[in-house]
Amino acid sequence: MLRVVSWNINGIRRPLQGVANQEPSNCAAVAVGRILDELDADIVCLQETKVTRDALTEPLAIVEGYNSYFSFSRNRSGYSGVATFCKDNATPVAAEEGLSGLFATQNGDVGCYGNMDEFTQEELRALDSEGRALLTQHKIRQSQNGSHVVWGRDRRGGLKLTPFGGFSFLQHMGSHVIILGDLNTAHRPIDHWDAVNLECFEEDPGRKWMDSLLSNLGCQSASHVGPFIDSYRCFQPKQEGAFTCWSAVTGARHLNYGSRLDYVLGDRTLVIDTFQASFLLPEVMGSDHCPVGAVLSVSSVPAKQCPPLCTRFLPEFAGTQLKILRFLVPLEQSPVLEQSTLQHNNQTRVQTCQNKAQVRSTRPQPSQVGSSRGQKNLKSYFQPSPSCPQASPDIELPSLPLMSALMTPKTPEEKAVAKVVKGQAKTSEAKDEKELRTSFWKSVLAGPLRTPLCGGHREPCVMRTVKKPGPNLGRRFYMCARPRGPPTDPSSRCNFFLWSRPS
Repeated sequence: MLRVVSWNINGIRRPLQGVANQEPSNCAAVAVGRILDELDADIVCLQETKVTRDALTEPLAIVEGYNSYFSFSRNRSGYSGVATFCKDNATPVAAEEGLSGLFATQNGDVGCYGNMDEFTQEELRALDSEGRALLTQHKIRQSQNGSHVVWGRDRRGGLKLTPFGGFSFLQHMGSHVIILGDLNTAHRPIDHWDAVNLECFEEDPGRKWMDSLLSNLGCQSASHVGPFIDSYRCFQPKQEGAFTCWSAVTGARHLNYGSRLDYVLGDRTLVIDTFQASFLLPEVMGSDHCPVGAVLSVSSVPAKQCPPLCTRFLPEFAGTQLKILRFLVPLEQSPVLEQSTLQHNNQTRVQTCQNKAQVRSTRPQPSQVGSSRGQKNLKSYFQPSPSCPQASPDIELPSLPLMSALMTPKTPEEKAVAKVVKGQAKTSEAKDEKELRTSFWKSVLAGPLRTPLCGGHREPCVMRTVKKPGPNLGRRFYMCARPRGPPTDPSSRCNFFLWSRPS
């Protein structure tokens, strides 16, 4: 039996749940080993690895018992990327990065690409530079033909058709073809929870492309017979709620409010004759997607040696990477060149000494510097300045009339009234100051505003921030804290919405 599994892992360096107690430096490597052990497949295909070659470490790339193959994004860091891990008993005979052949090295490549004339070299290179596809060729014991396990993901509908155009050519060459991965399209309304409310569901370019690629009713005869079969719908044609992707932001996985974007496709002959089962693994956590896979009634014949694309042959992991000291070895010079260089260095050294001596001779002595500048003593800053006129002791200042002479005496009644008014003013001022202090400390110690309750369930809401570009970017709002689900399900999120007041 041959078991193949595909999973959009959403970052291979993120540790799986439950391995946080490991050492940070070894956590990701432990997670990869646990992933492969849990999936227990002969061939594991991972999408969205989000790792570039410079960030790939040996524990991630080389796992005991497996040989791995990576395709990296060449334009953006932490973006896309795919990887294939094959058990040693399923070592491929060839492996290749991309779908157009532009990155082929003619050494261990698959070498079948079909007709690519309708697209320019720039378009195909831009597609393969995103690191979205890998091809591995395996020998199977039953038919002695190469079974090409091809997988990847392309969000651009316009370029979806061309990369898979070479698969028909592979079939004509006598090979079986398996396509597995995240195709980013829910093919039928049964594969999407809210397909009824989507406008022009059947007119989507991605679905039209899948219509041309797949047979309508799986293994059964139909009006349109495509070259491939959706293996899961072949075994489970009417299974509802069979989803592989859910929104992690809205918590939609809790109520299974998602869509089926991940597939295992096989050519008609291979699926009908050798596929024993096709399955989903929604219980496997760690990503917004779940793994999908299939079981074939064949056994793989391992190659004697891994293809050159294998990560164990990369210079940084194979022990053949050059050290920086290799680039700093001094060059050998001829005797004539050495003598001229020595003479030039001596002349430069003599000229430098002469210039320093000339500068020293023209530099004034410290005593001369102090006298020429006329530097002041510190005591001079504490002496009276001659520019400020000093008052003469003989000058008499005019006398001003005393304020008491201008004031008229008050009667006892006026003094009593003034005393009462002054006391009332002091009391009012003290009261206002006390109220001001009280209101200040109440505002400081009151804490955050009370969280509003949603209208549907009367439960505390959750605060979110607008991240979509526009006039409301950065604003905060309240919404129902329950996970997103069908509108008919009362346990799902209600439509409550309230803008948060600025603090």
